[in-house]
Amino acid sequence: MEFIYQPWPWYSSGMVIALVMLLLQLSNKKFGMSSNLRTLCSICGAGKHTAFFRFNWRDQKWNLTVVLGAIIGGYIAANFMTDNSSIIINENTIAHLETLGFESAGSAYLPTELFGKDSLFDPKILTLLFFGGLFVGFGARYAGGCTSGHAISGLSNLQLPSLIAVFGFFIGGFIMIHLLFPLIF
Repeated sequence: MEFIYQPWPWYSSGMVIALVMLLLQLSNKKFGMSSNLRTLCSICGAGKHTAFFRFNWRDQKWNLTVVLGAIIGGYIAANFMTDNSSIIINENTIAHLETLGFESAGSAYLPTELFGKDSLFDPKILTLLFFGGLFVGFGARYAGGCTSGHAISGLSNLQLPSLIAVFGFFIGGFIMIHLLFPLIF
């Protein structure tokens, strides 16, 4: 039996997100991926050492299903619902990425130059990933949540701090891609 791979229309995900946000609003729950790290640290006993992790994590364990769903869904989509590992990117973008040293642009979802097996032994890549993760973690904590929490949950609840955080995320992304990224590579 042969499957025909057709992507869902873009608006279908918007409707599902809106439905999930409505259900979360009705059940008085907030969504966010970075809060799962706090929950996991609390489950592992970090509350014994730091006040930030002292909270009733049992009230937040429902949100861990989001992480599990993202992992399982990503695996299913990558291994059973795609016909190849290439992605459709504008030719100009591919050419620009190749000038920066990314020869896998357009042929892989993740650039193998950053996430391939060989990059695990490259000190420059490991340093970039370490500091990038550190800055993202600090930024998510400083902003009171991550992009998914603010952009999806916070904006759907009409929270002004989430709107400000989303503006900051986009400005930071533009600065990174247009100013810092070309300097690094």
